[in-house]
Amino acid sequence: MTARSALRRYMLVSFLTWLPLGLMAATMVLLMTARGLSLAEVGLSVTVFSVVTATLELPTGGLADVLGRRVVLAVSAAFTVAALALLAVSTTFWMFLISGVLKGVARALSSGPATSWYVDTLHGIEGRDADLKPGLARGGAMESVALCVGVLAGGGLPLLVPAQVIFPLAAPSLAGATAAAVLLVVVVFAMPEPAHARRSLASVLREVPATVGAGIRLAAGAPVLRRMTAAAAASGVVLISIELLTPGRLAELAGTAERGSLAYAVVSALGFASSAAGSALAPRVARLAGGSAGGSARGAIAGTVLAALSVGALAATAGLGGPAGLVSAGLAYMTLFVGLSVAGLLCLEMTHNAVSAAERTTVTSTSSLSLQAGGVVANLTLGALAGQAGVAVAWIGAALVVLASALLFVRMPAPTGSSRSPAPPARSHSG
Repeated sequence: MTARSALRRYMLVSFLTWLPLGLMAATMVLLMTARGLSLAEVGLSVTVFSVVTATLELPTGGLADVLGRRVVLAVSAAFTVAALALLAVSTTFWMFLISGVLKGVARALSSGPATSWYVDTLHGIEGRDADLKPGLARGGAMESVALCVGVLAGGGLPLLVPAQVIFPLAAPSLAGATAAAVLLVVVVFAMPEPAHARRSLASVLREVPATVGAGIRLAAGAPVLRRMTAAAAASGVVLISIELLTPGRLAELAGTAERGSLAYAVVSALGFASSAAGSALAPRVARLAGGSAGGSARGAIAGTVLAALSVGALAATAGLGGPAGLVSAGLAYMTLFVGLSVAGLLCLEMTHNAVSAAERTTVTSTSSLSLQAGGVVANLTLGALAGQAGVAVAWIGAALVVLASALLFVRMPAPTGSSRSPAPPARSHSG
């Protein structure tokens, strides 16, 4: 295998890993509510996914070292097939709950092995000094492309399939299961297992409690990291408030669930573009705010306040109908993701400036767990709040949470980490 061939396979696997998630994203909440679930039950189902993913994230990370990259990726693809096929035919709360568990297992298993496969393979071809950045960047780009293509295709599919053949809102989940089956075939037949150091399963399991404990002690002991962990939890709250409540709102504005799925797909695609724009703008925002570490903190405040105002705008315009409601919701959605991305990138910089190189992986996992924890709290509260008091009230609650989190960046303590080496890019997503 050549380096070019390894890169092509890595890019294909990166695309196929995220394509099923993009396909089912636009219709998942609408499918659940159409099958009789309340918003509170939808939130609980998504919570199960988040809890399973967070619980298994660290243990499954070591399985790729024990069983091999290809095996873990193949098992993840198989779980995705089962999860999305079950999602398509689910008619009760418990069936959706089981689907959430399966999706959580699949998501935890898919975190890391593809990248490890590419790095191991390239090192085997070009040696330890091989330049990883171009390939990893292209793999990350393919993930974003898959999400964008998937959400657009999944949002439009319910309008194209005949209702007498399949329930329209279930079609994207079946398409996602099919894409995951293609991924399974590609992994099995096109990803030869690279040579890498093997570890025992017992050693991996022994390290899990120590790693979790080290992450908690590190995040709780450093002033900067305590604030960044709390900021990640607030981000989890606002992300879930959008993913849980926006599909139903757009379906109401569009007139039908099928048209609502297309509207949500378009808005989500614009959100991905806005997120990329926010990441690109973040360094300039920090420079305008001051240019130094203080500038990063003030830039994060600006991004966080913009995100809070955007969620507040969603709440304020919840009474609008027709095109005006759709346009206002879309603009608020786009502005929200610009703000979140500005704050998120600057938080990532401050986090990595506060730790040494040996602590980066632990801190990244801890931040991810905090994001998931915020999402769990939002799932358990905002869905029930929206069902009782309305969507606008739930969005006001989320806006207040993220606005309060801006105080975390006021008088930011100086970083104490010993390493200032560049940090790898990271993606924040609720799942």
